[in-house]
Amino acid sequence: MVGLFATALVLLTLSSAAFATPFGSGATSWAARFQSASQNTETSPAEQPQPRAYTLPPDKEARAIAYAHARHQLYFLDFLFTTVGLALLVQLAVAPRLRDWAEHISRHRFLRAVIFAGPFFILLGLLSLPAAAAGHWLERHYGQSVQGWGSWVWDALKGGAIALLLAIFLVWLFYGLVRRSPRRWWFYAWLGSLPILIFLIFVEPVVLEPLFFRFTPLAARDPQLAAELERVVQHGGQEIPETRMYLMNASSKLNALNAYVTGIGASERVVVWDTTIAQMTTPEILFVFGHEMGHYVLHHIRNGILFTAGVLLIFLFGGFHALRWALGRFGAAWKIRSADDWASLPVLIFAILIFNFIFTPIDNAYSRHLEHQADQYGLEVVHGSVPNSSQVAAQSFQILGEIDLAEPSPSTAVKIWFYDHPPLDERILFAQTYDPWDKGESPEFVK
Repeated sequence: MVGLFATALVLLTLSSAAFATPFGSGATSWAARFQSASQNTETSPAEQPQPRAYTLPPDKEARAIAYAHARHQLYFLDFLFTTVGLALLVQLAVAPRLRDWAEHISRHRFLRAVIFAGPFFILLGLLSLPAAAAGHWLERHYGQSVQGWGSWVWDALKGGAIALLLAIFLVWLFYGLVRRSPRRWWFYAWLGSLPILIFLIFVEPVVLEPLFFRFTPLAARDPQLAAELERVVQHGGQEIPETRMYLMNASSKLNALNAYVTGIGASERVVVWDTTIAQMTTPEILFVFGHEMGHYVLHHIRNGILFTAGVLLIFLFGGFHALRWALGRFGAAWKIRSADDWASLPVLIFAILIFNFIFTPIDNAYSRHLEHQADQYGLEVVHGSVPNSSQVAAQSFQILGEIDLAEPSPSTAVKIWFYDHPPLDERILFAQTYDPWDKGESPEFVK
């Protein structure tokens, strides 16, 4: 359950969804795009263009590389600043003082949780504030965001308030559990985290995301596009009702292009950003939708929940042993009584933060696997209905990469640590070379 703190902050503070799917960036001329995306007949194999890589003009490439490097540096600086800040909170006995204050004011456990956890998580939020502000400055500087600082602060306050309420509730539940089961709390906390995680994913698109962006039924705003998307759905032999297709007004805050699938069960839906519709041709949008349809049809959200559940179990088990070791050696010096003491919270969060940092490459690798599957599904589902579908898909990645300022040819180390999607070079090459039909083979996902 403590492992869910980070998950809750991501789910509640951000306005993106699980498995958001940026496709790439970069484009040739607009005339070339329309020429390649609007053909009415398939070209013969001899006429097929040779595979091309993701490229940017020299000035834009330098800007994309600078943007990527700045974000990478900020990531590590944020991690360092947060870990040092947590260590200082422990060394300065801030949590024990908050605990003593809570115990002095009230005898009721929930009120103590509010009095302790409220100020503690506000302090923790302040530790991440410089990096968050720097990240928004970078997005504005590099043309990814048009959101003003006033709107950004308001969004941060809304997301922070919701996350704070959830964090207080989790702290109250968690320490009650530790008190009742000192040896097995990690397992029972994991069991308790699962329904909470599923509930958060369920309510995110219905309750949380509308706090940050406006969503309208796609069929109401663009019935012609909705009809084209429905044709792709039918070609894939699936049923995605129009009521589960939404348009998001991303342009109110962002220049970047995107689409994603979110929710679970009755709340599951496909969302297309209005910036994507404004910048892409209909065939390109159909491929983007096909990719997102792949997440939907291949149950990637369900698979992601199972993956996250496994990670939470490992983190909580590791947190249990790390906390027991740390308190056995330093507990008296830190003025922490035991594992069921509210004041142990920063120690446990510190341990899980380290685990999460170490686990990042594995998490990214799994995400890249899902995204590659969605790329493959997208190619399969538009084949035969979108002319020159492989070139349209490659062009979609190119366009989105240029607008999103994706870095060309990232190093292997950067890919492993930062990329939760395959690099655009790989995706464009795959889009242009994946052709089971020409080999007389059956596609894997769309028969």
